Amino acid sequence: MSHVNESHSDVGHATVDVPAVRMRAIHKSFDGVPVLKDVDFEVRPGEVHALAGGNGAGKSTLMKILQGVYSKDSGAIEVDGRAVALSSTHDARAVGIGMVFQEFSLVPTLTVAQNIFLGVEPLASGLIRDREAVARSREVFARMEVDVDPEATLGQLGTAYWQLTEIAKALAQDARILIMDEPTASLAKHEADTLFDLVGRLKARGISVIYISHRMDEVFRIADRITILRDGRCLLTEALSDLTPAQVVEGIVGQQMDGELEYRLRAAHSGSADSTGAAAVPVIELRGVTAGPRVQDISFSIGRGEIVGVAGLMGSGRTELARALFGIDPITSGEVLIRGRAVKLANPRTSIAAGIAMIPEDRRAQGLVLDHSVRDNLLLPLLGRFRRGPLVDDRAARTAARELIQRFRIKVADDSRAVRRLSGGNQQKVVIAKWLGTDPAVLLMDEPTAGVDIGTKTEILETIRALADEGMAVLVISSEYSELLAVSDRVVVLRDGKVHRVLARADIPDEQSLQLSVQGA
Repeated sequence: MSHVNESHSDVGHATVDVPAVRMRAIHKSFDGVPVLKDVDFEVRPGEVHALAGGNGAGKSTLMKILQGVYSKDSGAIEVDGRAVALSSTHDARAVGIGMVFQEFSLVPTLTVAQNIFLGVEPLASGLIRDREAVARSREVFARMEVDVDPEATLGQLGTAYWQLTEIAKALAQDARILIMDEPTASLAKHEADTLFDLVGRLKARGISVIYISHRMDEVFRIADRITILRDGRCLLTEALSDLTPAQVVEGIVGQQMDGELEYRLRAAHSGSADSTGAAAVPVIELRGVTAGPRVQDISFSIGRGEIVGVAGLMGSGRTELARALFGIDPITSGEVLIRGRAVKLANPRTSIAAGIAMIPEDRRAQGLVLDHSVRDNLLLPLLGRFRRGPLVDDRAARTAARELIQRFRIKVADDSRAVRRLSGGNQQKVVIAKWLGTDPAVLLMDEPTAGVDIGTKTEILETIRALADEGMAVLVISSEYSELLAVSDRVVVLRDGKVHRVLARADIPDEQSLQLSVQGA
């Protein structure tokens, strides 16, 4: 199945019969361990080709080879039918390959236009021609058919504009093959819809899109074909019209995953009453909490063994609420009670001491020290536990790290390996494991399954359920309504920094109902 635009004015030398990209028998090892094993991958002109696989399957490595970040050990790469050697990102750009990163590679203090041409600024007599950059940016956005002000400071714009700027940055350098890595991870639904419309227009112009996503609804909505990698090998390449979502998920994880995202009525959480039938004291209670413009007079509580979800559009105050409770942003009024006692959450240290732990939204920037080992990352919040005077009991610390690795099934052969070398799902497990090692009473989780495969997602959701069953109070913030409905006992809907409504799970029949509540219907 091919959706090729017969006009190739935008596709350079590409023709209907010649793939835009062909990667043949690609092999790559790290430290003697094979990561890619003779992988074949092909993308047609004007095609949206999904690349899927579990964490550690080899998706990122394959795309980094195509991007020129990694060198292949063996195999061949062709672009528009011509053999190419890609030893740098400059080489990849020169043959029309662009990358839209999941973690934005932008500078918030610069304008949109300055970001688009960062490093490739138009010059005259050694001076940067800002007016030319603005004019060329307007041309790119006009071709994209989106309305973005090139002279606006990027940091003052919403996340959707950052994503559009990333795409414009690639297209401004004449990208004909666009790699999009989890492009909707930080977008609200209506913003994602705008992105999908844009992908359709790019496809109509003959631009090829390699689309990496763990969200099956997105893949089936916009992609023509899919390639699934498993354990470093190509499992299949098929037209999506010939597959069902269940077949794709089974291909990714190697087993059926029926019902994993369905709500399971757990044993009644013990937050509602104590053994005498009297009302129990909540583990955490917010009374009129205000922290900046996006957290305004918020009140609700979480009982022992209860999971409370938080839903809201971008800018509703979801992440800001978690940051305030973890002591990152100052609470200017109201109070927080832990087990009935008011606490002052002046900084993360005081929040940790009060029994609060937080899994942040951006694991790479906020949750990990990427160049440090898995072991060091796991032990970072726990070092005080292993101090013996001025020294650290290294043997006890190593034992604790190994126990966390086993408990959370973190896939790493050597705990001295740099955490940046792990897959996204295993990195997220490290973040969760290190904070659960502190034995918190309250766990804040901001987008806990962002950018992880369906197998790892179900593991994380099962972990959330198990923690609640053990008596922990859990706050889950997520833009995926299916995820919230799978685990939440109640859902707090935020709008403009305030509690719009609190819904019992039994009162939310489906995702559409929750979406309508979030949108104010």
